[in-house]
Parts: sequence; C-alpha cells; structure tokens
Amino acid sequence: MTPFALTFLAALLATGALRLWLARRHLAHVAAHRGAVPAPFASDISLDAHQHAADYTIAKTRFAMANVLLDAALALALTFGGGLQLLYDGASALFGPGIPRELAFLVLVMLAMTVVELPFSIYRTFVIEQRFGFNKMTPRLFVIDLVKNLLVGAVFGLPLAACILWLMERSGERWWIYAWLVWVTFNVVLLAIYPLWIAPLFNKFSPLDDAELRSRVQRLLERCGFKVKGLMVMDGSRRSSHGNAYFTGFGKSKRIVFFDTLLTRLEPPEVEAVLAHELGHFRLKHVAKRMAWIFGASLAFMWLLDFLMHQPWFYEGLGVTSRSTAMALVLFFVIVPSFSFLAQPLLSSYSRKHEFEADQYATEHASAGDLVTALVKLYKDNAATLTPDPLHSAFYDSHPPALQRIRRLQQAGAA
Repeated sequence: MTPFALTFLAALLATGALRLWLARRHLAHVAAHRGAVPAPFASDISLDAHQHAADYTIAKTRFAMANVLLDAALALALTFGGGLQLLYDGASALFGPGIPRELAFLVLVMLAMTVVELPFSIYRTFVIEQRFGFNKMTPRLFVIDLVKNLLVGAVFGLPLAACILWLMERSGERWWIYAWLVWVTFNVVLLAIYPLWIAPLFNKFSPLDDAELRSRVQRLLERCGFKVKGLMVMDGSRRSSHGNAYFTGFGKSKRIVFFDTLLTRLEPPEVEAVLAHELGHFRLKHVAKRMAWIFGASLAFMWLLDFLMHQPWFYEGLGVTSRSTAMALVLFFVIVPSFSFLAQPLLSSYSRKHEFEADQYATEHASAGDLVTALVKLYKDNAATLTPDPLHSAFYDSHPPALQRIRRLQQAGAA
C-alpha cells in the first residue's frame, strides 16, 4: 500500500472506531437511566413514556452502529475493492471521452449507493419507526417518494454536475473558484424555489385556517417585525407522527410551515412560543451565518480538490487507475468524512449555541412557560431521550440536551 492509502485506511478505521465507541457509551448511558424519569420532568412525563423514549433511542443507536459499518464497508468496496474502477469502466463502455462519460459514471455511482442503502432505509422506516408507532408511510408511498427523489435529483443535479465538470476541464487553474460560485448560486436559487416547486411534489400545503392561532401568529410577526408570504400547514401525518415547524425560502418566497401533527398536540400559546423560537433564528441571522460557514468551508474544499486531482498518488492510493474529473470528485467525497469527523463537535456546539440564543429571543417575545410546556410535549410525543450520554451529545446533538434547555428557559421565565 502507498503512504496515502495507509493514511486513508487509518483515518477510516479510527473514525469508525470512534463513532462506534460513542454509540456504545450512548447505549449504556440511556439504559442506565431508563429506570427513572429525571426530576424536572417527573410531573409531566410518565415512567412508561420515558422508557419508551429510551428504547426508541437504543434502537436508533444500534441501527446507527450498523450504518457505521456500512459506511466503512462501502468506502472500502468503492476504493480498495475496485468498485469505482468497475463503474468507470462501465461508463467508458457506454460513452467515449467527454462530459457524457463523466456524467454516466456519476449516475452509476449514485445508483449503486442507492441500491446498497435502500434496505437500511426500508428497515428504518418499516421496522424501527413502525415498532415505536411513528411510521405512517405505506410501501406505495415509499416507492413514489424514492422515484420522485431520483427524478428531482436528476433534473437539478445532472445540469449542476455537468457545469462543474465542464469548468474543471475547460476553465483553467482557477476552475475551483468558478465552480464554487456556480455551486453557491445553485444553492441560493434552490432555497428560493424549493417551497414553490419542489416541496409540493412531496406534500400537500394548505393555508392555516385556525382563526385563533392565525391571529396569535400574526400578532407575533408584527411584534418581531417579520413578514412572510404565507402561513401553511403540511400533511406530515402522511409519513410520520413526528411533529415539527420550520421556515423555508427567503425574500418573497419566505413562509412558515407547521406540520399538521404539531398543531394537534400543542395549544395556540405553545405554538406561538415555538414559532417565536424559529423567528429568533432568522432575526439573529443564524441561517445566514450557517450558510456563510458552509460556503466558506466549501471554497476551502474546492481548493483542496483542485490540489488532489493533479496528484497521481491520490488515485493510485485509492485503488483506481482512471484519472478523470468525475473520478476525482467521487474519490474526494468518499474520503472527506473520514478526515473531517473530528470537526463534528465544533459544528454541533455552534448549532447548540444558536438554539440557546433562539430560546432567549423566544422568551422576549412570547412566554417562556409556554415554550417549556411545548418542548416537554414534543420530547414526549417524539420519544426524544431526556438522558443522552454527555460526550455523544457533544459530538452529535444540534440541539441542547433537554435538561439544560428546560433549566435555562425556567430561569428566564423566573427572571
């Protein structure tokens, strides 16, 4: 093996071992605290509900451990196992040199990965989610969603990929800057058109018709100086009983979307408090800050890809003999997770900081008590564990642990 091959193999094994170790810690911690509801939640969440959440978390974590092994096996099969070279040879048998061959190779890789991951997706939906009472998806709807996702990916992804590949081949040494500008523009445009053209392909959206709730929401928007295109309700119950609410789009396409499952569980004041939290993300520019970080990191990755694609050892060390722009792209995305995993706790910490800030904003424009009761209901209904392993949480959780979050909100309410 070449030095780079050994480096990648070491990073892959180390990352996999760390992910498995964190998962085992999480399993042990949740199981150890399964027998008693944490004191701050004892009056609102029963022991049965707490144990249901613990069992759900344990099942998901074990499934995540299987995914760790799948990810490692897939990376090894694609690189040292010759999978990528085999797929590239297949694309070469269909097309001669040029963009069509490179696109065909990307399509074959995506289809192969979809086929490999499909059984895991089916198991997660129809076994784990079904066992714990969350799945509302039918096999027919699952297949329809799969086909729609593939078609939407082809319609939007293939032109983008063709443009990036053309820039890599034809625009000289600064291709990575031009490609980055195209990628940023694509994401901004996608953010604008998603709520108007893409989301309706998968869900039905209808105007919020609850007069009391609409009045509350409109008053909240006025207090916060916030304008949206519409207040919509999404039929999330077609697929899952999990509840949520979110903002989507920007500018004139900006809208608030409530899952129908959320509205059936929360009282209007609680919905208002949850919405105030979401408004906080926008008012405090969390979305813009995260996008800026993502765009900045992507520029650095583009520069790194430009360096690697010109190094013979990059291809040879990963088990391929064909050097091409598409091959460089795929190899890069195969190896990046193994070398970037240690950045995960930094990203998670940054996200949790934003959640605390949004909570604080919510307490200034709505009731802290209503946000607490809403969160407790959501923890219970979504079977979210109240006792995550602290280290596992530090690595993965984009939201603060329940105990920390509720404690801060109660202090803000008392103040």
